[in-house]
Formats: sequence, structure tokens, C-alpha cells
Amino acid sequence: MHLSGMGVADDSKSTFLELKRKKVHRYVIFMIDEKKKEVVVEKTGGPGESYDDFTAALPVNDCRYAVYDFDFVTEDNCQKSKIFFISWSPSVSRIRSKMLYATSKDRFRHELDGVHYEIQATDPTEMDLEVLRDRAKLGM
Repeated sequence: MHLSGMGVADDSKSTFLELKRKKVHRYVIFMIDEKKKEVVVEKTGGPGESYDDFTAALPVNDCRYAVYDFDFVTEDNCQKSKIFFISWSPSVSRIRSKMLYATSKDRFRHELDGVHYEIQATDPTEMDLEVLRDRAKLGM
């Protein structure tokens, strides 16, 4: 099996667009379906869900991709929102899983038009809410 040959399920793209355009999801968690050889939606979180709800939905011992719609207020009191792509690869996950997610990431990320920032995390501290807030406010 050629690792970079992962497809992206149509549902994955349309769910991302719902998050981006319609704000019906706070986050979307994606997983690689090895049988179908494509990236599929595993879970979505409603607009009322918190960042803690999102991080709790990620498996502690396996990799995932996720997008999170981060709302914040700028210094001049403007309400803004930035979409983060998060590559979750916990250090305890299987080597094969890490490789699979690492080699398929760029291709999948490329399919999601409208992501502002990307974060790679191997443990929860690397994707703490403060990390997102700093990135969004600094605009980098």
C-alpha cells in the first residue's frame, strides 16, 4: 500500500465547508480509514461545544486530524474567528499510525481551503487553548 495514496472522502470536504461557511460545527475530527484508504469524518462538535469538549474527543493513544473554529476578540474589540488545522499525533500512538498520518497530512490539508493556521501536537500541552489564542492574535 502506498501511503501517500490516501483519498479524501467527499463527506470530509463538505463537513469542513459547513464549519467554514455555515458555522454549524465548532470542530471536526477526521480519521484515516485504512480499509477505504481515505480520510473520513469521525466526529463533529456543535457550535456550543467548548475547546475542552474538543480535546476530550481526541483519542489519547491514536492519531487524528482535526479542524477547530476558534472565536476570539481582538485588542480593538472585533469578534474574529480563525480556523485551525490540528495534526494530533500522540507520542504513545503506534509507529505505523504516526507514519500514515504524517505522510497523508499535506495532501489532506491541501483539500481544506480556508484553514488559517496549522498546529502539530504530540501531547495536549502543545495544543493548549493559549497556544491557539497566541497564534490567532499574533496572526502567525
